Amino acid sequence: MRVAEVVGRVLAALGVRHVFGVVGSGNFHVTNSLVAAGARFVAAAHEGGAASMADGYARTSGSVGVLSVHQGPGVTNALTGIVEAAKSRTPMLVLAPEATAPLSNFFIDLPHTATALGLHYQPVRPEHVVVDVEAAYRRAASGTTVVLGLPLDVQSREMAPWTGPIEPGRAPAAWVPDVEPLVRALTAAQRPVFVAGRGARDAREPLVRLADECAALLAVSAAAKGLFVGDPWYLDVSGGFATPLAAELIGAADLVVAWGSTLNMWTTRHGRLISPTATVVQVDEAPVASDPHPRVDVYVSGDVARVARYASRWLDKEPGVGRPVGTQRTEELRRRIAAEGRWRDVSYSDNSVAGRIDPRTLSIALDDLLPAERTVAVDSGNFMGYPSMFLSVPDVLGFCFTQAFQSIGLGLASALGAAVARPDRLTVAALGDGGFLMSAAELVTAVRLALPLLVVVYDDAAYGAEVHHFGPDGHPLDLVRFPDTDLASIARGYGCAALTVRTVDDLGPVRDWLVGPRDRPLVVDAKVTSEHGAWWLEEAFRGH
Repeated sequence: MRVAEVVGRVLAALGVRHVFGVVGSGNFHVTNSLVAAGARFVAAAHEGGAASMADGYARTSGSVGVLSVHQGPGVTNALTGIVEAAKSRTPMLVLAPEATAPLSNFFIDLPHTATALGLHYQPVRPEHVVVDVEAAYRRAASGTTVVLGLPLDVQSREMAPWTGPIEPGRAPAAWVPDVEPLVRALTAAQRPVFVAGRGARDAREPLVRLADECAALLAVSAAAKGLFVGDPWYLDVSGGFATPLAAELIGAADLVVAWGSTLNMWTTRHGRLISPTATVVQVDEAPVASDPHPRVDVYVSGDVARVARYASRWLDKEPGVGRPVGTQRTEELRRRIAAEGRWRDVSYSDNSVAGRIDPRTLSIALDDLLPAERTVAVDSGNFMGYPSMFLSVPDVLGFCFTQAFQSIGLGLASALGAAVARPDRLTVAALGDGGFLMSAAELVTAVRLALPLLVVVYDDAAYGAEVHHFGPDGHPLDLVRFPDTDLASIARGYGCAALTVRTVDDLGPVRDWLVGPRDRPLVVDAKVTSEHGAWWLEEAFRGH
């Protein structure tokens, strides 16, 4: 048995059921070994798309996303999507063949490339194949993007046949977090707010319980949107996407506890959202040490769910600890949250004009049309707040937000990965026209997979972020504006159903498509108004 075959068998034994990629000579045997052992291979049109598919799959399924690429250019083609995954703490494993001879056309210094991009590199050694593969997988499963180096000469070596089994992972050592400073802050606060981030996506139950004990309000960073859906004290997203009510209540908090959130400029509006007199506590297992929020008064190290559970136990049992005194959970506030807690409940002036629809009006109309069981995947750009804030999601796994690296063009492929993970839900890919054109090749993959996928393009015929960033200062914008393009015709050429939308009345075919059978993607080229920059971009540009 060759090493490449053992690698595939070990990964399948560890639980890998899907692998995304583009097959070349360097990853041909390891990928076939995975498939032979029971995994499904999803072939992408481009390695960059494959990387985002693995990322979207991991975020939506809660399991490790696996990417398989060719050596050299296969790796470099995928790097933007891989870096997005790493910055988002996505559990992802990259099967990266290596041409180790420096004179090879395929040679890149993979270990140093991975290190420079913030990735963990794990080589497979011929004498430790099973150990190395298992170590890489388990590290990925802990919330890390791992590059598994597969030197070509090592892959081809013969070794003793391996049939398993995989020993169960060693249980972590018993550990008790130091929650006393957190509990003291909770018991002293009258208006506490919890802001849960990416690191809290698995911690809804203990966070809700603790919030109920201390009368805290619940908010999230954009990456954790949907975490507290259904809770009457849920304020939705903090930061640039916050509703006026959310901004008011977070700003009035005397205690802000960040659970698995870095409290970056997006979540705090450059720090201005949090009152200067508020106490700020951060709970995180892996904070971003290079960019700590300067306002953090208390830091608690540890897994979010575990810390929350221990804090609840401390409140229940520890003698001498007073009960929390939070007073803000009144019936009047409950009614306000129910009436004002969503952006679609906030009044606005419809800016639709002849031939173009206000993106808020479009998003609200779609929210009414689409089934509640959905996954919304959002690309980056000027448009991104409209689907993020006006399209509801059923839970935290129903929102896929690829914004950590702020690259446009990742949304379509990440939506495909999400659709593979949850074919029982309608997947909605929300894109700008620039990101759509960057990634349009993956429409071939979408048609091939025949998954229920709705692609909504917020089409302003421009790189809208740059238009609104530089336009107010009088800079020429010819380089970032484009002729209006018939994106629906492009989509039809790839085999998709498609339509152009200029008014709400044009959405009728979406209703027809939803009836079924939804066996090919539907692309909506929505010609949206673009006279004004989005409010969240105006906020973001303060930091540029």
